[in-house]
Amino acid sequence: MSDPSHPPITIYSTEVCPYCVMAKNFLKSKGLGWSEVRVDTDLAAREKMVALTRRTSVPQIFIGDVHVGGYDDMMALHRAGKLEPLLQGEGA
Repeated sequence: MSDPSHPPITIYSTEVCPYCVMAKNFLKSKGLGWSEVRVDTDLAAREKMVALTRRTSVPQIFIGDVHVGGYDDMMALHRAGKLEPLLQGEGA
C-alpha cells in the first residue's frame, strides 16, 4: 500500500501488537498507505530495525527516511502539527 503523493511510510511491526494496529488504523483514517515489515517472522528485518532505530519495540515508523518512532511518538507529532509537513515531504 503506497501513495506517490507522500513519502513512503514503513512500519516495522509484529502480528500481535495493539500499537501497530492503532498506528495502521490512524494512517488508514488519513487515507494513507504504508509498507509493513514483520519483525516477528524475519530475524534479519528485526536486526535492521534495531540498527536503524536503536529500539527493540514495535511499531517503529518511518516516513521517507525520517524515523518517527512508535505510535505514541507519531501521535505526539500529529498533536504538535508536525506530522503533516513530514507527510508532505517537508522533512523533520
